[in-house]
Amino acid sequence: MAVYLRPERLAEALRLLAAPEPPLVLAGGTDLYPMRAAASAWMAPDRRPLLDISALPGLQAIEDRSDHHRIGALVTWAALRDAPLPSCFDALRAAAAQVGGAQVQNRGTVLGNLCNASPAADGAPPLLALDAAVELASLRGTRQVPLADFLLGNRRTALASDELAVALLVPKASAGARSGFLKLGARRYLVISIVMVAGVLEAEGGRVARARLAVGACSAAARRLPALEERLHGAPLDAGLAEVVRKEHLAPLSPIDDLRGPAAYRTEAVLGLLRRLLAQLAAPAMECAA
Repeated sequence: MAVYLRPERLAEALRLLAAPEPPLVLAGGTDLYPMRAAASAWMAPDRRPLLDISALPGLQAIEDRSDHHRIGALVTWAALRDAPLPSCFDALRAAAAQVGGAQVQNRGTVLGNLCNASPAADGAPPLLALDAAVELASLRGTRQVPLADFLLGNRRTALASDELAVALLVPKASAGARSGFLKLGARRYLVISIVMVAGVLEAEGGRVARARLAVGACSAAARRLPALEERLHGAPLDAGLAEVVRKEHLAPLSPIDDLRGPAAYRTEAVLGLLRRLLAQLAAPAMECAA
């Protein structure tokens, strides 16, 4: 049986993580417990201590700060889904409503989903589109890593063995920024994504002032689409916005063939979802113009 640790101070948790054989961090446990159970079925049990961070203070809040929102490491999907956040968070809230079932949403944490670093992590595309960064703490100090640099690949992150991911930092978007999230799976809920897309649009004078678009489940880690974002800059917010998307805009992606779908299907699905997402984001402006 593994040793169970539950510190009540961040400094104590960081001291435990600085040990020569650091413990496994436990937050919501919705990824950790199934992974340990599956591994124990075909190999020797993982004997590393468990470091439960649920008693650490200050990690359960969503804070509105001067130029950003801070989402603590213990904020669950359900808490984020129901929080009174501005419209730029609509994509992340939509993802939160589709992560597993009610039990997973009530226990699983938003930041834990990123630390697990699945290529199909539901939170990655919306948070990439929000320009989120991860705050990491250790006995050496704290640092902030842009999410695009934090997610290194399948089950790989920039988190050092002595570091604890303590918060997500999301810079504030302009007033009225709109966002959306679309997920394709074999069924609507309780499913691993075949493709996900998320976007945030900021508008000025009926045109796109800034676009941020990200795709998940089509590469080893979710990716932004900088060429498409640049192409959308200055484009009118009308029915033609969806037609801007071209296959060459998907160059950062590297979809694979697997049980959920072949690479060619994923590519076509991304194109369709991106066009649908942009049409949805342009619709409010078109309604106002009418």
